[in-house]
Amino acid sequence: MKVYYKSSCITCKKTISEIERMNADIEKRDFFKEPFSEAELKKIIKMSGKKPSKLLRKRDKMYKELNLENAKKTDSQIIKLMVKNPGLILRPIIITKNKAFVGKVDVKNIK
Repeated sequence: MKVYYKSSCITCKKTISEIERMNADIEKRDFFKEPFSEAELKKIIKMSGKKPSKLLRKRDKMYKELNLENAKKTDSQIIKLMVKNPGLILRPIIITKNKAFVGKVDVKNIK
């Protein structure tokens, strides 16, 4: 299981400690220190089964600055913005064998 997170994010910290309590094998990566490539992010989005716009973190200041609520952006444009501004990506991201869970997740439902 992989977890992509931000080290100062409280939700991320909680999720990681819950997974560690389950004694699951866990590989961690702070995607603010080691940013995603566009290809990586596309793969994660595909694994989540959601549109890129659904994985935007609406509380991030860039979301408001870029007026993403009203901007008509293509999936490709959104992905490029997410790569450039990792704060726009909902977190944490949990990767199991073939699925990505993004945002606040009940880890008991992941296996």
